[in-house]
Amino acid sequence: MKFPLSWLKTHLETEASLDEITTALTNIGLELEGVENRGAALAPFVVAHVVEAVQHPNADRLRACQVDTGSGIVSVVCGAPNARTGMKGVFAPPGSFIPGTGITLKVGDIRGVQSAGMLLSYKEMGLGEDHAGIVELDDSAPVGVGYASWAGLDDPIIEIAVTPNRGDALSVRGVARDLAAAGLGVLVPFAPEKVEGHGASAVDWAIELPLACPWVLGRTIRGVQNGPSPKWLQERLVAVGLRPINALVDVTNFFTLDLGRPLHVFDADKVAGGRLIFRAGDGETFLALNGKEYTATQDDCVIADANGVQSLAGVIGGAATGCDENTTSVFVECALFNPVSVALTGRRHQVISDARQRFERGIDPALLPDAVEAATRMIQHLCGGEASEVVAAGAEPAWQRTASLRFARLREFGGLDVPADAAVAALERLGFGVVARGDASVTVSVPSWRNDVAASSALEPSPSLPAARADKAAEGRAVMEPECDLIEEVLRLHGLDSVPPVSLPVAGAVPVATLSARQLRSAVARRTLAAQGLAECVTFSFMASATAALFGTAHAALRLGNPIASDLDQMRPTPLATLAMAAQRNAARGFGDVGLFEIGPGFPEPEGQLLLAAGVRAGVSSRHWQGGAVAVDAMLAKADVWTVLAGLGVPMEALSVTADAPGHYHPGRSGVVRQGPKTVLAHFGALHPAVLAALDLDGPVVGFEINLDAIQDPKRRKKAAPDLPAFQPVRRDFAFVVEGGVAAEAVLKAARGAERSLIAGVALFDLYEGDKMEEGRKSLGVEVTFQPRERTLTDQEIEAACQKVVVAVAKATGATLRG
Repeated sequence: MKFPLSWLKTHLETEASLDEITTALTNIGLELEGVENRGAALAPFVVAHVVEAVQHPNADRLRACQVDTGSGIVSVVCGAPNARTGMKGVFAPPGSFIPGTGITLKVGDIRGVQSAGMLLSYKEMGLGEDHAGIVELDDSAPVGVGYASWAGLDDPIIEIAVTPNRGDALSVRGVARDLAAAGLGVLVPFAPEKVEGHGASAVDWAIELPLACPWVLGRTIRGVQNGPSPKWLQERLVAVGLRPINALVDVTNFFTLDLGRPLHVFDADKVAGGRLIFRAGDGETFLALNGKEYTATQDDCVIADANGVQSLAGVIGGAATGCDENTTSVFVECALFNPVSVALTGRRHQVISDARQRFERGIDPALLPDAVEAATRMIQHLCGGEASEVVAAGAEPAWQRTASLRFARLREFGGLDVPADAAVAALERLGFGVVARGDASVTVSVPSWRNDVAASSALEPSPSLPAARADKAAEGRAVMEPECDLIEEVLRLHGLDSVPPVSLPVAGAVPVATLSARQLRSAVARRTLAAQGLAECVTFSFMASATAALFGTAHAALRLGNPIASDLDQMRPTPLATLAMAAQRNAARGFGDVGLFEIGPGFPEPEGQLLLAAGVRAGVSSRHWQGGAVAVDAMLAKADVWTVLAGLGVPMEALSVTADAPGHYHPGRSGVVRQGPKTVLAHFGALHPAVLAALDLDGPVVGFEINLDAIQDPKRRKKAAPDLPAFQPVRRDFAFVVEGGVAAEAVLKAARGAERSLIAGVALFDLYEGDKMEEGRKSLGVEVTFQPRERTLTDQEIEAACQKVVVAVAKATGATLRG
């Protein structure tokens, strides 16, 4: 909500300074967003008279001027082509900062002629882009007077943030009312004189949707002469960001901001049938005042004449019946609309207007008659004309209601001990009337403009809630909510900053965890992958359906009905897909060696989504002093997976790898990480050549996907002293010869299970497939660590344990010891 200070003072008689007003606004709950003081930068500039302007003796394109600044005659050298004797312009003295150029003026000598100042253009003052010449002012402009003051640019523009419940604060008068109640002045009375009507109105009303529009007033004003509105009105509208259109339209915009009372004007000669009807839409399309076409649905309340829809009620008017310079007979609409109906219509058609903002918050239902009279009088003042009788449909709704306040609740609930008399006085200054008062409480009548106080709830209880319980909740709400509203009113008038701060009660000595286990897994995975040298990405969760099909099934159920772009019409099956596309875009721009990761949703099936940690590596690894750069491979992707799973506390000895990776991986260079036979934790490997070709990606490219939802939370165990055996471990190396298709993991698993009470670790340290081996066979070097706990092992015990390892590996894989 924006308004100039001068506009505020038309409703508030006050001697308070701008700082006092802006401070009070925030203290009473109308939070200050900012103050635009356009005159501050123009303060040094004054109106000046060019006494003489002659050709510069030493320059063809310069003029030597003698300028009367009001405090003396000064010499100014000017290069503007319109500088001439007798004109009036804007003068900047030495020491002035010029906003449009960023320079500070000094007295100078320009080709032998002194220049002690500057005649300014609009661009140099920061007031536009016009710099074809210096500013030319009217002959009536007083010499020596500040330009900002003379031009009306020294009026500060105040902007406040208005909460959704304060529809009354979306008006200059509403803000003035609150400031007057806070003690910053006196509210100017508003009681417009009644305009005597002559004859019947050319247009009347009919209401078919009383739930959407319970009451409407209107009148015809004949013989008007429409044209530009006066300067004062245009300046007020421009100051708050509105474009002046014509006098009739500008009057409606003025009262929207001045009283928070949206109005609309119809050209009465364009209304077909002489009647305007509030009814439901029926699929009609009409051209609105913003130049766009809208199709009214049966859920919309529209205003229609015999030709069809002319406006979306309470949201936006139609162009067909709009007022222009040819309008001679105008019909003024002043209606009361259901806030929910207006909000739903505006949201449905994506129209945001000043009228909608006020109607959906609720306006003063008792203001309609006065608003019609005030608008009529202003239209007659600006455009002339004769007013008809006021026509109406519906009736003023029963808005009268009361609310009660227990004085003790100001301290108990509000946290501020306010005396009873002070609390009552504060409510009275805000327009509440005392209905009854006792020692402990007061009951007040709520003013018509406060729709938010003791208002009926627009929310319906859950159908599953038992009727008795719903009725009891409604009874309690009807008592508590109005009292809370009154507590807020009293506290904000006393200043919200006067409420002492109180810490929230502490639930326990140790705070509960702020992150869920799922969030913690994401955080650990993110840190781990970043430590692996991968850069985090945040990509769209949707992509082209053809590309999504490369990484799984592009289910029709996961197709977007209204995508933001034609190539973003499918929910991605995995973040790996969008990461691969990101790698392709990097490669196309010369950055082929990348490592990227993302933690985000994947949608492999219509039933739900998975939280996946996915990564992609392309090209070669970074060069290092210990060795040259090497091409990325499946083992590098597996290392990323293993590092993340280890960081998440997954028992690594329980993991196995199978070769049945999804189809977007290379069938011979990929794997599936399982915990047990059924739980799949991750996929990794090189991307399939067909996928690389479809994405125009040059290999090698590897990736991985870790299903964070499949990882179980680590079991909570009581902390114990670290297990530090007193005896030294014994390490033995084995060289097993196995068939080429036997996985090293199978050998390690068999060795680890040979003597679980004694074996502390098993590790692969060598792989040999050379000319010393039979074709189709390989040698695996395995180190087994035996850790005694009760005594030092004898040679015989060590030999027996080693034999158990050999037997277990041979039984599981068919391996033999290498000779």
